[in-house]
Amino acid sequence: MSGSRITRERFADASVAVAVGVIAVLVARAGDRAGPLDLALIAAGSLALAAHRTAPRVVLAVTTGCLLAAALHAGPSAILVLPVVGAVHTAARSGYRGTAAAAAAVFLGGYVAAGSASAAAAREALLLAGWFLCAVVTGLADSNWQAYLRQTEQRALEAERTREEAALRRAGEERLRIARELHDSLTHSISIVKLQAGVAVHLARKRGEEVPPALLAIQEASGEAMRELRATLEVLRTDEPTGTPALLVERARAAGLVAELTVTGEERPLAATVDRAAYRIVQEALTNAARHAGPAKVAVRLAYGEGDLTIHVEDDGAADPAGPPAPGIGLTGMRERVTALGGTLDAGPRAEGGFAVRAWLPLQQQGDDEGRAGRFG
Repeated sequence: MSGSRITRERFADASVAVAVGVIAVLVARAGDRAGPLDLALIAAGSLALAAHRTAPRVVLAVTTGCLLAAALHAGPSAILVLPVVGAVHTAARSGYRGTAAAAAAVFLGGYVAAGSASAAAAREALLLAGWFLCAVVTGLADSNWQAYLRQTEQRALEAERTREEAALRRAGEERLRIARELHDSLTHSISIVKLQAGVAVHLARKRGEEVPPALLAIQEASGEAMRELRATLEVLRTDEPTGTPALLVERARAAGLVAELTVTGEERPLAATVDRAAYRIVQEALTNAARHAGPAKVAVRLAYGEGDLTIHVEDDGAADPAGPPAPGIGLTGMRERVTALGGTLDAGPRAEGGFAVRAWLPLQQQGDDEGRAGRFG
């Protein structure tokens, strides 16, 4: 339960308790039988209702005792029953129906004993018994309704989790299928090209001939294509990040990129889906900077908010604001990841030059995947 909801509930409970106390005190005072002690007992028993969520049995005992003492001291009055009925209802709603019924019986017995044994008193006792019975029954009904709502919410969460797991499983199966297809088709073809180019280069050198530059370019390009294809297949076979943003920045520095990482806010574990998306966004942004920014400085900033994570990756490279680049596969993949989590993504050239990526990710899914949490915390 969120802190704001708890605060609202406590404020509502305190407001109801104060309202009941004010009404009971004013009515008792208007009857000209209640003295200062009786008014203090009525106020204390009524205000105790504010704590009914955290200590329902204690509230029941305090309210019943205070109001029963007031009835025995100043005489019975119907207004004294109101706070006790509320305490009985909240105790029954919290699952203490036996305790609530016993407290109602004790109060009712003392209330009748404080009055006369007339027929009117008997009718009043029956009426009050009906009030207490309604308080117990409505408390039980409220308890059952809350339990039903919790079960319904839990079933909805389970169904949503099942759908998400099924979608992730299907996505994983599709990635594996694509990886197999690429491996079986492109890997073989590129290997043949590389092999044939290598043989041609070897034969040319063996015969003492000058190797054509185009042949050397084919040999080099086929080797690079094979390495990139292997890296792509590795990514397709596993979508789990294998490091942290700090490690990504260190790798970028090792590759010759001037990069720095800044983290603000309270670092903490993230839900697996958010963690994975954040890692891939930083990874793709650094990769794009290394490929397209030229000699540039890259600043990576992670800002942890109370319920969100903001990622900034900016460089001062060669991107021109007048000619925004067409979104490629990398930017499209970033946007799809962010959109799937309910976040937003802004990516494009900066007015002062260079390129900027800003992603905002809500963290509402943290409770669902907390057990699989993160490399970011």
